[in-house]
Amino acid sequence: MPSDPHTSAGDAGLDHSDALARLHRHYQSMPPVAAMDVVVAGYDGHRLRLHAPLSTHVNDKGCAFGGSLASMMTLASWGLVSLHVEEAGLEAEVFVADSQIRYLAPLFADLDVEAELAPDAAWPSFIATLRERGRARIGLVARAKLPDGGIATEFTARYVAIAKPRATATPTG
Repeated sequence: MPSDPHTSAGDAGLDHSDALARLHRHYQSMPPVAAMDVVVAGYDGHRLRLHAPLSTHVNDKGCAFGGSLASMMTLASWGLVSLHVEEAGLEAEVFVADSQIRYLAPLFADLDVEAELAPDAAWPSFIATLRERGRARIGLVARAKLPDGGIATEFTARYVAIAKPRATATPTG
């Protein structure tokens, strides 16, 4: 993990610190998310990582609560789409359209989730469609990792972005 959870250099050497700070503030503005103790753990321009302590998400078996894992993967994927929309200079509302989760192993450690583009999806076509049609959809994959690097939980989803209407100047006089 980077030493500062709000900064990470992208593949082109970009500094994403301002965008990650805005994303963190947005997460914290939602009371259910703020209660989850979610921290942006890194972003490399392709993958967004989130972290939360197990102590906030522990179930009756001493492992991570399935609903918390689902929420974290949903948030990481939403954040990744939001970052790419912002990077393209667009304003849009981002929604999860559908998702599927596979719970593969119990997680007895802090929750570390990583979201990335699905293998059959591409950011350029998503952004081009959003510019042209005012809405676009894209597939994402997120995973909760086990301490040994294995996968505890896998999430696949489609997200939809709908462009916000642009403000038009009101004629005066």
